[in-house]
Amino acid sequence: MQILKSWLGTHVELMLSGCIELQGEIIDVGNDILVLYDNNRYAYIPIHHLQFLKAAQKDNEEQMKPPAPSFEHENISYRKILMNARGLFSEISVGDKTLHGYVTSIMNDYLTFYSPLQRTVYVSVNHIKYIVPYHSNVTPFSLGLENFPIQPASMPLSRTLDQQLRKLEKQIVILNLDGKPHRAGLLKRVEHNLIELVQAEGSTIVVHTDHIKTIHSIQA
Repeated sequence: MQILKSWLGTHVELMLSGCIELQGEIIDVGNDILVLYDNNRYAYIPIHHLQFLKAAQKDNEEQMKPPAPSFEHENISYRKILMNARGLFSEISVGDKTLHGYVTSIMNDYLTFYSPLQRTVYVSVNHIKYIVPYHSNVTPFSLGLENFPIQPASMPLSRTLDQQLRKLEKQIVILNLDGKPHRAGLLKRVEHNLIELVQAEGSTIVVHTDHIKTIHSIQA
C-alpha cells in the first residue's frame, strides 16, 4: 500500500462507494484499511470502498495533535479493527444509513450490532463503509449502561449471513434499514443467494443476498 502510505499526514477529501464524502487527515494505512482523523474522531475505512481521494485544504484553525485512539494500530487490519471495536460504543455507515450502538459478535461475513433504536441488526461486513469506535466512557444518547444493557442476539448465530437468513424464514424482517414497503415483509424462503419476501399486500419479490446490507427481525 505504498501509494496510500505516501499520503500519510495529508489532509484529504475522499469519496466512498455509496456517495459518501469524508474529510480528514490520513494517519495510518493497513493492507485493507485506512484511518482518517477529523474532529476528534477516528474513522476506519475499508480500502475497497475508496472511489477516489485528493488533497484538501485544512481549516485556518490550528490543528492540535490527535488524541490517542481507542486501541493500538500495530499491524492494523479491517478484521482486527472490528474485533477491537467489540464492546465499544461505535458508529457504522452502511451507505445512506448510519447505526449507533455496539458490535457484539463477528462471524465470517457479517456481524451483529446492538442499537438502542433497532436492537439486534445483522450487518454485512462487506457493506460497512466505515466504523468509528468511541472511547469506553462514551455511551449512546449519554445513557448509563444500567439504563441501556447490551443484549446479545436471542437467536443462535450461524457462520455466514446466508445461513443466518435461513433461521429468519417465516419472520417479518426489514432489509437495509429502509422504510420502503418493498424492503420489509415476511421472509418466505432463502435459496441459492436469493430470498423471497412477501410484502404487506401479499405480493412476492425476490432479492439477491449480495444486495442485503443489513437485516433485522421485529422478533429479534
